[in-house]
Amino acid sequence: MTGSERTRRQCGYELFPHGADVGVRGFGPDRATAFAEAARALTAVVTDPDRVEPREPVAIHCEAEDDEMLLIDWLDAVIYYMATLGMVFGRYEVEIRDHRLEATAWGEPVDPERHQPAVEPKAATLTELAVRHEPDGRWIAQCVVDV
Repeated sequence: MTGSERTRRQCGYELFPHGADVGVRGFGPDRATAFAEAARALTAVVTDPDRVEPREPVAIHCEAEDDEMLLIDWLDAVIYYMATLGMVFGRYEVEIRDHRLEATAWGEPVDPERHQPAVEPKAATLTELAVRHEPDGRWIAQCVVDV
């Protein structure tokens, strides 16, 4: 397996059930990738991120006291921009230094026919909140999102 194949297998996102809400989990070879994939999971709560065209960039900046609160601030910022700009995002570029996050979310205005939005996320929560470095080298970033 090549290095790029290994990296692709280490990256991704998933949703997990949690009562009336939904859990989002991103994973990758570093914190930044795990955070970007957690945001893709957030998009997947609304629509298929692969159906979103990366037409418009939106800069997002967050800072928090630790990784867990940075994840909450990051996902809440994505929710805020989706709601206030009427957009969905399908691609995220994230850089993290210490507990400062600089990102660009790429997306487009919501097209109800094409995106068929399922729900509108309200907020990231502290429930099942975790940012951790696994023994296999992957980073995981997760929490439950109120929908």
